[in-house]
Amino acid sequence: MGKKAGPLEGLGRLVMSTRILVTGNQGYIGCVLVRMLLEQGYQVSGLDTGYYDGCDFGPPVATIPTLRKDIRDVGPADLDGFAVVIHLAALSNDPLGELNPEWTEEINRGASLRLASLARQAGVERFLYASSCSIYGAGGGAEALAEDAPLQPLSAYARSKVRSEQEISQLADDRFSPVFLRSATAYGVSPRMRFDLVLNNLVGWAFTTGRVCILSDGTPWRPIVHIEDIAQAFLVALAAARERVHNRAFNVGATNQNFQVRDIARVVQETVPGCVVEYAGTAGPDPRDYRVSFEWIRQELPAFSPRWTLESGSREIYEACRAANLTPAQFQGPRYNRLKQLQSLLQQQALDPSLRWCP
Repeated sequence: MGKKAGPLEGLGRLVMSTRILVTGNQGYIGCVLVRMLLEQGYQVSGLDTGYYDGCDFGPPVATIPTLRKDIRDVGPADLDGFAVVIHLAALSNDPLGELNPEWTEEINRGASLRLASLARQAGVERFLYASSCSIYGAGGGAEALAEDAPLQPLSAYARSKVRSEQEISQLADDRFSPVFLRSATAYGVSPRMRFDLVLNNLVGWAFTTGRVCILSDGTPWRPIVHIEDIAQAFLVALAAARERVHNRAFNVGATNQNFQVRDIARVVQETVPGCVVEYAGTAGPDPRDYRVSFEWIRQELPAFSPRWTLESGSREIYEACRAANLTPAQFQGPRYNRLKQLQSLLQQQALDPSLRWCP
């Protein structure tokens, strides 16, 4: 079983009076990262637009000072006094990114670049940017891709991450240090749960229907990583010496956690009693197919040590589904699916055509 994240032994820390701003602090990864930052003694504030208020699963989200604001509307004063910004806020996966590519460009790229520029002007020393291994896109599964591999993004979401990395990187100087953390596909239990991610999704299908539904032919490769391990990577990059991380990109995960989707399905079948694997009859290979090397982060940031595996994560998600008595309606509804949640808010006219809250 993966161990719960505890103190990071041997890790030098910033002074605990350092103020940290986490954007997207109430999201799937954000609420886990905030908990771990608080456990380490950091002073943490948040900025979140609140799209997923009420989408709760299990324990409550940690309470910290949080500015409810669209990331596109951040002003200079919002960044005063912070030494570190951890930027998670984004339209967070491929289907959501394709809902309206203009929103994805405006929020994921434009607002991220503006935030980084304002942070630089405000004297923020370190800017940790949540990127994604999806930028490798059609990299093929034959070879594990390192950080210097060609980027072949296949979606609006992945393209926004590539452009954000490139443009924020140009802001780096002697006082402003951006770091780019390219996480593998996330999984794991969160107070703001998502069941639209591959392992979470397959366990959810298995628990609520007895079927593990594979929409592709199961052959594409995916690297996967637990959200606590993603959060640990941010803590390590936060505390690392500047020369180790300045204006660098790191793949976040473990090289032995690259799997074909059908292998993930097999482990889910072994985890959830009585379930069967089903492949969509007309589905072909998913063009998103990539294996990723995580040797660079292992060598350069040795304090980063992933604790979770496919097997332990699958068990964690299954036990959480049991504890929550997750129903098919809940699993397939908007609460735990980012695309469906925003579509629901739009249909209710809670959000306007720019994806901002209506008055």
